[in-house]
Amino acid sequence: MALPDRLNPALKHLPVYQPGRPLEEVARELGEPVDHLVKLASNENPIGPSPLAIQAMHQAAGAMHRYPDGSAFYLRQALAQHLAVRPNNLVFGNGSNEIIEFVARALLGPGDEVVMSQYCFAIYPIVTLMMGAKVVTAPSRNFGHDLSAMLRALTPRTKIVFVANPNNPTGTLAPAEDVLALLEGLPNDVLLVMDEAYIEFLDAPLDLLHEIREGRRHNLLLMRTFSKIYGLAGLRVGYGVCHSTLAGALEAVRQPFNLNAMAQAAAMAALADAPHVERTRAQNRNGLAELEGALKQRGIEFVHSHANFIMAQVGDGQRVFEGMQKEGVITRPMGSYALPEWIRISVGTDTENRRCIAALDAVRMAARS
Repeated sequence: MALPDRLNPALKHLPVYQPGRPLEEVARELGEPVDHLVKLASNENPIGPSPLAIQAMHQAAGAMHRYPDGSAFYLRQALAQHLAVRPNNLVFGNGSNEIIEFVARALLGPGDEVVMSQYCFAIYPIVTLMMGAKVVTAPSRNFGHDLSAMLRALTPRTKIVFVANPNNPTGTLAPAEDVLALLEGLPNDVLLVMDEAYIEFLDAPLDLLHEIREGRRHNLLLMRTFSKIYGLAGLRVGYGVCHSTLAGALEAVRQPFNLNAMAQAAAMAALADAPHVERTRAQNRNGLAELEGALKQRGIEFVHSHANFIMAQVGDGQRVFEGMQKEGVITRPMGSYALPEWIRISVGTDTENRRCIAALDAVRMAARS
């Protein structure tokens, strides 16, 4: 028997996650300098990292010959204080993607089922299938989660329910009463993973942390990240907040030193930089309003967003993506999410947003000529 015949059979039909294309790759393809391009494909922070985080990285650079703190002690203490939870309620990952993998390793095996929404983050089904478990997809409601349908999709084999709120890629927000009804209706032996990567962009988010603080919920995991509002996507710092028993189980499948030393230093500094968070939130609020207004003015359908991106129906998403890329603006086509008529646009700076609309205009005008 050859080695390929011994590979995990689940890999044969495993979809491959397609990230937004890096600026450098597109610049090489177009023969353009990197600084001539605008990347609005990956929901990154357009104003960059916190200045305090940059300073902390410079200070940490001289100690990169040392292994990082495997327990992220100081970051753990700072984040626990920031969230008003106990340090043992936290588990850290190399991005929140790794937290998803921890959950899958701890809970899933062949024959198990995972419930998710029709338009969900692509990593949920990938990790589920990787473990040999079954993806159960509940139909969406207006591009968002139908949480009552997700409850109805539960079976005795269900181990996990994934809910991103706000949702990626659609930007929708589930009503607070529906989230609470889901939490109350969920069996105690089914884990609800609330992916809150974009929660800091909300003016009045539903606070589920009290469920963790009071120790009532063993079956609730909140996932958050430093990649979005904190602007540290390149460092990959994600974390989960949950009951200490579940956190201990996830720690058991975590690899040592998964969070590098520079990332820990930067995340601690970013956590303390409230003005940077407020600037980012204000930029995002204004940018979303500008993009929505421009799309509405042009008669282009869009999904009202509660995150730092907006999804627009442009006809042929792949063609428009390619055309805008030739204009120097990188967006995200939604064909891989079964939304081939749509593109997703990350909110940029004022200048980047206007370049985006100009590029979209140019592509639409070329299609009419």
